[in-house]
Amino acid sequence: MKPVAIIGAGITGLTAAFYLKRKGIPVTLYEASGRVGGVIQSLRQEGYLAEFGPNTILETSPKISQLVRDVGLDERRVDPDPKAEARYVVRYQRPIPMPGSPLGFFTTKLFTAKAKLAVLREPFVPARRDGQEESIAEFVVRRLGREFLDQAIDALVAGVYAGDPYRLSVTQAFPKLAQLEARYGSLIKGQILGARERKRRGEVAKDRAPKFSFDEGLQVLPDTLRKRLGEAVRLNTAVTRISQTDTGWTLDLRERGEERRAEHSGVIYAGTAFRLAEMKLETQTPLSLAPFSEIRYPPVASVVLGFRREDVRHHCQGFGMLMGTIFSSSLFPNRAPAGHLTLTSYIGGERYPELAGLPPDKLVALTFEDVRVLFGVTVKPTFQHSVFYPKAIPQYNVGYGRYRELMTEIEGKAPGLFLAGHYRDGVSLSDSIVSGCNVAERVENHLRERRNGSVEGWNPGMIRHDTVPSSRSSGIVP
Repeated sequence: MKPVAIIGAGITGLTAAFYLKRKGIPVTLYEASGRVGGVIQSLRQEGYLAEFGPNTILETSPKISQLVRDVGLDERRVDPDPKAEARYVVRYQRPIPMPGSPLGFFTTKLFTAKAKLAVLREPFVPARRDGQEESIAEFVVRRLGREFLDQAIDALVAGVYAGDPYRLSVTQAFPKLAQLEARYGSLIKGQILGARERKRRGEVAKDRAPKFSFDEGLQVLPDTLRKRLGEAVRLNTAVTRISQTDTGWTLDLRERGEERRAEHSGVIYAGTAFRLAEMKLETQTPLSLAPFSEIRYPPVASVVLGFRREDVRHHCQGFGMLMGTIFSSSLFPNRAPAGHLTLTSYIGGERYPELAGLPPDKLVALTFEDVRVLFGVTVKPTFQHSVFYPKAIPQYNVGYGRYRELMTEIEGKAPGLFLAGHYRDGVSLSDSIVSGCNVAERVENHLRERRNGSVEGWNPGMIRHDTVPSSRSSGIVP
C-alpha cells in the first residue's frame, strides 16, 4: 500500500500520523519547517521553563488522555496546583477574581447589581428564532447584558481567540452557547440540564475540564510523537502541489532545495488555512482553494518574564488574567527557579495587531509596564524572552460557516483528500488533538471502502459526497 501523506507536523498532523501508523497504515508526514509542534514552543533556560504558545491541554475528551497513554507519557504528565484555578479580569485598574460559583457571582465586586439582575433574567429572555447569525457580542448583550460582555466575555474572547467579540460568530466560535439557547431556551437552564448528556458522552465542558502539561512543557508531546513516527517525518519538506490520479494522489515536493514527486493513497492537509489557499490542487473536478485566503489570522506576541518572588507584591496564585497574562509558575511545578516566578503575557491579536510586531525590547518594556501596574512589580525581570507569531489563530468570524461548507464540498468531490486542524475543528490544543484522532479514523474508513469498492468495480475518478462529521468545537491560551 502506498503511504498516506500528511501535510503539516502540528499536533493534528502528528496525532493523525501516529494513529494511522499504529493501525498498520504507512504514512509520510511532511513539514515545511525544521521542527514539529506548530505553535507549541517550550524553552528551558536559566532555570525557567517558558511556554510561548498554549500553556495547558484541556482534557475535554477521552481521546486526549488516551493519546497520552498510547504514546507512553502518563508518567511525565503534570497536573496543575489545585490552588491555581482563580482567573482574574481587570476592573478599577486592578485584577479582580472571576466568580467560580453562584454565591461568588452574587458577592463579587466585578459586576454591578444591575448586571447581576440581568443574568437572573436570562432564563426568561426569548430565544432567537429568525435564523440570523449573530456575533458573540450581539448574543451576549441580548441574553446577559452589555456589562457581562464588557467585563467577562470580552476578556474570554481575547484569551481564547485573540479576537474581536463584535466579529466572532457565536455559532462558529462558541457553538455550545448557541446550542444551549436553541435546545433549552436558556444558557442557565442548558448548563444544568446539559451536564447529564455531557457525562453520558464522556465529554467535559471546557470551563470544567481538567488541565495538564508535562514535566518539561507541552513540547514533550510533539517531540515524543515525532520519535514514535521515526523516518516517516520529513522536515524541511514543502508540498507545492497536490494532484489526484486514477490510483490515488501525487505530491510535488521541495525538500531541502530539491524538487521531487511522491505517490500516496490519500492526503491529510493539517496545516494552516492561509497555506492551504496557496496550495496548487489538481483534481478531476475543478476545485478552488483561494477562498481560504480570506480567513483572518491576527498576529500575537508571547512574552515570558521571570522575577524574584519578593519583588512582586501580588500573590500571583491562580491561572492568571483572562485577557492576557498567565501565572505560569503557579500552574505547574519547576517553571521557575526557587524563590522566583514567571508571568506569560500575550500581546496583539485582532484588536491591537500593531503591538505584536514591536521589536523584542519594546515588547518586553510594554509588558513590564503592565505587570508593574497590575501586580506591583518593583524591579526589572531576571529573565525575559519573546516569540512573535505573525499569523496566530484563525478567526471564526460571522460568515465562517461558508468555509466549513467548502471544506466538506472539497472532500466530497475529491475522495481521499481530508482537511483537518484548527482552521476547521476548533482552535484549542485539545480540539487539534481530537481533530487528529477523528481524521485518522476517517482515513482508515476511506481506505477500507476503497479496497471493498475496487473488488466491485470502484471508480477512483467518481464524484462521491461523503458524510463528514461537522465539528464545532471552540477553545492559543487554554
